[in-house]
Amino acid sequence: MAIGDPLDVDHLLLAICNLLVIPTGCNRLAYHGGMATTHHDNSPSVTALGAALDRVGDRWSLQLVEALLGGPLRYGELAGAVPGIAPNILADRLRRLERAGLLAGTPYSQRPLRMAYSLTSDGRDLAGALRLLADWGARQGGSETGGGDPLRHTTCGTPLEARWHCPTCGLVADDAEPEGLTRL
Repeated sequence: MAIGDPLDVDHLLLAICNLLVIPTGCNRLAYHGGMATTHHDNSPSVTALGAALDRVGDRWSLQLVEALLGGPLRYGELAGAVPGIAPNILADRLRRLERAGLLAGTPYSQRPLRMAYSLTSDGRDLAGALRLLADWGARQGGSETGGGDPLRHTTCGTPLEARWHCPTCGLVADDAEPEGLTRL
């Protein structure tokens, strides 16, 4: 990749992962196989995005969550829904996502043990973030991802925009007013 080349989503996620941790002393957050593991001597300062990536981790995990948004799938169906994923990676990501509480495996056969996987409520909460990331990828990827056209409102054809808003008063939170935003 040369300077000035557009970043693909994998490189973007890797860049984000590498910028998330503010090391304190010799503490580091190590990403192994795309998922994070924390080395503790004192806990590192991690951003909210870092905490989210600790649970989701890498492109395979995000694609598995996306595949499960339509409903429960069996192992073989997931392998077909996520092209290019190796069986060992699929099994590993399913275990990790289950441990993170983002999906649940339910046995549909006892002998041999076979599982159907579905998203938990935490996993379904990722739908909005995945839509935003997919929309960004479509706009950045051009013809490789099906065009650079953003999602559009069906009724009027206007490109959709994502904005933070307060569900109580209905006001949109503007980037120009960060002091009006707090994390509880």
